[in-house]
Parts: sequence; structure tokens; C-alpha cells
Amino acid sequence: MSVPTSADKPPRFAPKPPWLKVRAPGGESYGRLKETFRELDLHTVCEEARCPNVGECWSEGTATVMLLGDVCTRGCRFCAVTTGDPRGAVDVREPEHVARAIARLGLQYVVMTMVDRDDLLDGGASHVARTVTRLRELRPDILIETLLGDFGGHLSYVDTTVDAQPHVWAHNIEVVKRLQRRIRDVRCSYEQSLAVLRRVKERDPERITKSSIMVGIGEQDDEVEETLADLRTAGVDLVTIGQYLRPTPKHAPVDRYVTPEQFARYEQKAKELGFAFAASAPLVRSSYKAAEVFVKSVLRPGDPEAAKSLLSERLAEAQAAAARIDGEAGGVPRTVSELASRAAASLIPASSLVRRAPEV
Repeated sequence: MSVPTSADKPPRFAPKPPWLKVRAPGGESYGRLKETFRELDLHTVCEEARCPNVGECWSEGTATVMLLGDVCTRGCRFCAVTTGDPRGAVDVREPEHVARAIARLGLQYVVMTMVDRDDLLDGGASHVARTVTRLRELRPDILIETLLGDFGGHLSYVDTTVDAQPHVWAHNIEVVKRLQRRIRDVRCSYEQSLAVLRRVKERDPERITKSSIMVGIGEQDDEVEETLADLRTAGVDLVTIGQYLRPTPKHAPVDRYVTPEQFARYEQKAKELGFAFAASAPLVRSSYKAAEVFVKSVLRPGDPEAAKSLLSERLAEAQAAAARIDGEAGGVPRTVSELASRAAASLIPASSLVRRAPEV
């Protein structure tokens, strides 16, 4: 296996290839959702990460929200999220607030992601689980995906999030095995990522699992195929593959711009390995067209027209459900005191705040 030399790498200020250029987001649906997110003080990863697919996903009723703040305890070389020590700070009202806010939006699919919180005794698992559970109470129609960290290998914390029953449980392996130590934080590992994905299937064999790979960051094509095979062996159902783009000059450089043709070959390989669905293209991100992926792979596999029709029906139902919730109190707490009371009632017991050794 040959490793690219510096002569093979694209110049630092070279223009991006044409297949990486997208039209700026806009339209009535995009504008309405953007305004509503601000009114509800709900911040989306779609905007903060400047995702190129934000307009497309929002128009289809899909969005990704961040839980547990915006300071990550890990420092991966591909990620622009602020690294630091949150010192255990957690807004106990967030599960109720986020669930209530999302319930009022006309979304048919929401991705809940999180920063790594190694400063918390359970890594934030119970916080995520409460958010998922509350949203399911408010909007039984909505599809929920959780895109989570590895919880430091503590599999009981993985169990906590699985037991909340998100429709899809996702964790990104990010890069091929050889690049893990160079690109990801030292507390991450290829084996640990595979272990948590396997654990989800062990805990709940019916739970849909998902992962994502970045390319163009120093890997070889055969290594991508090897990673796909390892993910499939771990029971992963859905996979996305997309082009790495450098957030700032401080982050890992782009090694190459992978062509659309090569992405098509990755997708074909994923299908041969038995993934229920694979999205592989330059602008694909881990939550790319998540509602469509779920419907096509789980609800209407092998029938594109039926999937398209169901997506439209689900979006209309989601908008109607959100309008009903937005127009009435319906027992949803509206004041700070009500939120605090509900949060206090769901505080985790002290016995659960003891860090245990990773399970095997």
C-alpha cells in the first residue's frame, strides 16, 4: 500500500473541485425553521458546522441539535468544536426544553448529537436518554436518531441511551484504522468505536445502528473498504461516507479530493457487504438526508416511489402534530419553575454517579 507524498496533496489555497460547490440555502421552509430555531433558543449543528446540505435537509423535515453544551472534552484534529473542560456544568432543564422545542417544529426526523463529556460521571448518557424519552412522549410520530460518543468504553452508559429507544443509534468511527491516533483524540480508538456499536446490537438486536467515515484525510481506498467490512461485522446497518473538508488551518489538511466516481465505488462495496443503506458522495455528512435514509432502508426498502410518498405523508403529519402542540399548552411546562420541578423529579440517584470500570 502506497502512502501519498506531499507532491500528491492539493495546494493549501487551491480551489475546490466543482462537485463540492453548492447553492446557498434558502426558501420559505428554510427561513421559517431558521426563525423558529432562534425563537426557541435551539441551536443546530446544521448551522454551526455550516453543513452544505442544511437547506435540503430542513426542507425535508430533518435537523440535528446539539446536547450538553458546546465545549467538548476531546480534541480531534478534524473537528471545529471548542475543546476544553466544562467542569461538570449541565443544564438540567435542557432535556425538557429541547424536547418541548423540537415538538413544536414541523420535523419528521431529528438527530440528537452531543459533545464528548468525559467530565461527567456517566458521560452524559442519562441526560441524552431523558431528552429522547421526553420527546417520544410529546411527539410519538417523530423519528429520533442519537449520534453519540463512545462514553469512554463504559458499556453500561451505552445501555442507558439504547434503553431510551431512539429509532437509530449512531456513533461515527470517523477515519480508517491507521489514522485513528493521528486524527482522533487519544481517548478514542477504532476498537472502542466498534465495541460500542456491537454493544447496541447486543443490548437491542432490533435497534438500527449507523456510522460514518471521512475520506480525503490520508487514507487509501482499500483501507476504506476494510473499515466498511469491520463496521458491517459489528452489526452496523447504515453507513455514510463523505469528503473531509478542513475547518481551519489549525486542523488536519485535506489529503485529496475523492472523485464522485470513487464514492460510487465505495457505495457499491457497502451494498455488497450487506449494509441496509449506504450514502456515499462528496457532500454527504453523517446526518445527510437522515429521514430519507431511514424510510428507504427500514420502512420502504426496495420501493423508491413508495418511500417518496411516505416521506411526503410523514412530513405533512409532522407539521400538523407540531401545529397542535404549538397551539395548546397540553401539559407541557412553559415556565422556568415548571421546568425545574420536572427536572428535579427526574434527577438520577446518587448510586448511579459512581464510575465503574469498562465492561468486557
